[in-house]
Amino acid sequence: MEANEMAIFQIISLAGDSRSLAFEALRCARKGDFDQAREKLEEARKSSVQVHQIQTKMLTEEAQGEKTEVSLLMVHAQDHLMTSMLARDLIEELVQMLEEKGGNDK
Repeated sequence: MEANEMAIFQIISLAGDSRSLAFEALRCARKGDFDQAREKLEEARKSSVQVHQIQTKMLTEEAQGEKTEVSLLMVHAQDHLMTSMLARDLIEELVQMLEEKGGNDK
């Protein structure tokens, strides 16, 4: 597998990890476990930082003249990245709202 494909698969994997951790955080918050929710969100942010580093490296290489082939796999990776970022951002707000509301409304 070439380096570009490996980077693409890393983006897909890490973005998926970030999204999953964010949803775990939301489940924790719904149960009133805000400490655990914040831990999960921090883990999600760490995965996002790793993805961002990979993407930045690819963008830098392209800016330096190393053209990246835009494949369906690359589009899929970018889709995963953007949806995971959106999910994490929204879930962070939801967790904060739940905590401000008083936690568990069951």
